[in-house]
Amino acid sequence: MSFGENLRTVRKERNISQEELAEQLHVSRQAISRWEQGVSLS
Repeated sequence: MSFGENLRTVRKERNISQEELAEQLHVSRQAISRWEQGVSLS
């Protein structure tokens, strides 16, 4: 399982939106989306 798959699984298990997670990590929602899709890890 890739980082993106793990991230999405854990986020959904905890009922956290991409927007909420982005706020907690101080990144954009788009960054979370890219991480989950495996497009970018930086």
